[in-house]
Amino acid sequence: MIFTIAIDGPAAAGKGTVARALAAHYGFTHLDTGLLYRAVGAKVLAGADPVQAARDLTPDDLGDHLRTADIAAAASRVAVDPAVRAALADVQRRIARCDGGAVLDGRDICTVIAPEAEAKLYVTASPEVRADRRFAELSARDPNLTRQGVLEDVLARDARDMGRAEAPLVAAADATVIDTSDMAIDDAVRAAIAHVDVILAERA
Repeated sequence: MIFTIAIDGPAAAGKGTVARALAAHYGFTHLDTGLLYRAVGAKVLAGADPVQAARDLTPDDLGDHLRTADIAAAASRVAVDPAVRAALADVQRRIARCDGGAVLDGRDICTVIAPEAEAKLYVTASPEVRADRRFAELSARDPNLTRQGVLEDVLARDARDMGRAEAPLVAAADATVIDTSDMAIDDAVRAAIAHVDVILAERA
């Protein structure tokens, strides 16, 4: 079966958690596309050319070591480069339509990478809530972080992601919006599963 669940949304809204839960629930392949951009960002911080870094990525370049504030900021910067986006788009599209089903989460999955996706979600939350979540996640590893600094970084990243000329972050017109600002993550997952179940039932 080919069935794509495409999930977009800003940083720290919960889309990655929802995506992993959906992939586990349905037994689908999962790709956190943001990790691809983080891997390129990490290579750029180490002195690599961004386009060459995107072309040279291997599975060994991906991992939780990429989940730092500096690499997240670098990822957002390289993501505005059309050549970097083009270099990473093909692998994302292949995975999106792989046999057995796939869940992809990122910034332009519904609008650019997999506009033909059977299920589309836009997972969001207020900047303040997302900053609180990101601060709780990162402050243990970086005691110099401040909540205000994290909020400023979230707002700056939103501005870059939503304002870029190439594939800006925007909710697709046919995506179902899940706002997690006042929602427990389990409730968000249940809402996402309920939405996908309806679509799967219609295809049965």
